[in-house]
Amino acid sequence: QVQLVESGGGLVQAGGSLRLSCATSGRIFSSYIMGWFRQAPGKEREFVSRINWNFGSTYYADSVKGRFTISGDNAKNTVYLQMNNLKPEDTAVYYCAAGLTNVRYTYWGQGTQVTVSS
Repeated sequence: QVQLVESGGGLVQAGGSLRLSCATSGRIFSSYIMGWFRQAPGKEREFVSRINWNFGSTYYADSVKGRFTISGDNAKNTVYLQMNNLKPEDTAVYYCAAGLTNVRYTYWGQGTQVTVSS
């Protein structure tokens, strides 16, 4: 059974940093595109970032470019999202997802709450 388990969310002041983690099985990590999404209250879920481990490629939403960094640890089968210079508008539930393409994600984690206070 495929599982994606996020951790690392919390409450932080504006300008602060958090690092989210997404632990997964080795098969998923090495074969799938891993993405981060977020959903703020009353808003639709939106794409944040993705990484294709096999090609070493990353992609970011314009709203987080230059502040967030996605990375992976092959030995730990874990994907990270380093979030710096956080803003109140980054407040959301953050989800990890895995897909065979970057437009269709098959597996999702349970989400982790990130709250940024002003």
